[in-house]
Amino acid sequence: MSTATAIAHPNIALVKYWGKRDSVLNLPATGSLSMTLDIFPTTTTVTLDDAAERDSLVLNGDERTDGPAERVSRFLDIVRALAGSSARARVETVNTVPSAAGLASSASGFAALAVAAAAAYGLDLDTRALSRLARRGSGSASRSIIPGFAIWHAGEDDESSFAEPLDAPELAMVVAMVEKREKAVSSREAMRRTVLTSPFYPAWVSSTAESLEAAADASRAGDVERLGRITEVNALRMHALIQSCDPPIRYLNPVSVEIFDRVAALRESGVDAWATADAGPNVVVLTEPDSVDAVTAALTGLAELAVARPGPAAALVTRADG
Repeated sequence: MSTATAIAHPNIALVKYWGKRDSVLNLPATGSLSMTLDIFPTTTTVTLDDAAERDSLVLNGDERTDGPAERVSRFLDIVRALAGSSARARVETVNTVPSAAGLASSASGFAALAVAAAAAYGLDLDTRALSRLARRGSGSASRSIIPGFAIWHAGEDDESSFAEPLDAPELAMVVAMVEKREKAVSSREAMRRTVLTSPFYPAWVSSTAESLEAAADASRAGDVERLGRITEVNALRMHALIQSCDPPIRYLNPVSVEIFDRVAALRESGVDAWATADAGPNVVVLTEPDSVDAVTAALTGLAELAVARPGPAAALVTRADG
């Protein structure tokens, strides 16, 4: 019996991808740029069982047979095809980030699953190949394979769509957890609806490609102000885009908007801080390490807060062959 355990962390996109041009391969319409966090890890163990008739998933101690279990089994089918194996597996995952609340739980989840499953099935994959594999489970998981800051290339096909490290200035994030409940509309469904119904989608694709290039240049140059400004504008454009689909979807709530307003006020007072939000009500503030205290002071009382620094790469913790 072969078993492997891996750990991965979520990432927060500074320039976001929203929309796919290939939903089978999870190829994005645009590239993206992110920071892997050093908090909220996911730990996943994959154990092969030749006698099992189906895969099984235990998520945070609960046996699952619904949608998450189906997604995991489909992902394992991809790994099995690469490995030339038919063995089913038991997957045990402990996820410390709130699931489906817009805090990238699927990114850490599928990055950890990719690393653990690849090892359990005997695949010897380099970082690029692991990023491509993780992408098949969740697009953003391609970035959680990478430590610190990452750029995910949209690419032209499966081989060319992967994430790799990006030079960046020293930065931190303050995570404001406005709402931990699972959101009513999943990112996957919201993305599909936006692509199909928003008249503004083509402009989002073209403008995000420009934003990504500018943000990558700013990151490499250590231009914090320019990178922060692009980050906040890109987030607000994405949420405006999502609200423009039919029927509309709104992820930001009044507390989310209040946090954006307080961050704007911080900048007016001379504190370098910029807000962003993935597909959910929770808001993340990008700032410099010496401004973390000022940001947390400004947001105290609005939401539960956590401070994150650039985190490690997804990694194998243990492996055993029986």
